[in-house]
Amino acid sequence: MSYNVKLTGVLPALVTPFGDDDRIDFKAFERLLTHFRECGVTGWVPNGSTGEYFSQSTAERRSVLQFVKDFANPNELLIAGTNAPATREVIEQTKIAKDIGYDTVLLAPPFYTRPTQVELIRHYEAVLDAVDVNIVLYSYPLKDGADISFELMDHFADNPRIVGIKESSGSLQRAIAISSRYAGKIQLISGSDDIALDFMFWGADAWICGPSNCMARACCDLDRAYRSGDLSKAREMMRTLYGAMNILESGKFVQKIKYGCELQGLTVGQCRAPLGPLTDEEKAEFRAAMEPILLG
Repeated sequence: MSYNVKLTGVLPALVTPFGDDDRIDFKAFERLLTHFRECGVTGWVPNGSTGEYFSQSTAERRSVLQFVKDFANPNELLIAGTNAPATREVIEQTKIAKDIGYDTVLLAPPFYTRPTQVELIRHYEAVLDAVDVNIVLYSYPLKDGADISFELMDHFADNPRIVGIKESSGSLQRAIAISSRYAGKIQLISGSDDIALDFMFWGADAWICGPSNCMARACCDLDRAYRSGDLSKAREMMRTLYGAMNILESGKFVQKIKYGCELQGLTVGQCRAPLGPLTDEEKAEFRAAMEPILLG
């Protein structure tokens, strides 16, 4: 079976830079994307949870998608986050993305409602029926309160428009099961950053990666080392990344990502409420973990 789209390489789940006026800072955004391209990313994933889509108006979300689409080269992958709490809103956001030129969207279960698997199957079917896009499923039960079950993946396994699953459950056993059960049908995509190398070993050719906002070169170097067959080098790189990845997963993920950008002179501003600032202690801990990455 051939995929509608083959996902490969490091795809940053993009932060959204905000200025002191709390508006989107597109000049900072351009500097950020230029840096990522120089590091070797293969595409762009705007308006995910790392991009704070939940705090943005529809007009802002549209402007982010348009900006990233205009920046992207023809050979770079584009995946739009079009999540929302209700199916109707997801369809609206997905239509906006499609109109701008995104053929693939990233969709987690609608948050807060905790849909059953039957309801979730109907949700994804409604989106597929309403908009001619490919879907990357997004499994992050800790954040969404709902899982993407094997029952659901079995249902969509032969649908070529369900092209992959970003697996962020943190369970390597689940990733292995997905890779084995849906080989050639649903692409396994790394979303559990602290075990990204294990995902690669089990067939994840793409990594939709929040941490690549603040460690793009290191993430791309790890991906390249693995693809080249230098597993010893890849393992050492993963060991260097592991400490910072673990701290990111311990809480205040987006705030730490944005602070990591600041450490490299990439101004991206603060997070929008309800996300609050880091304490001095949290900054010091993450800065120490980032040092070997930035010096590498």
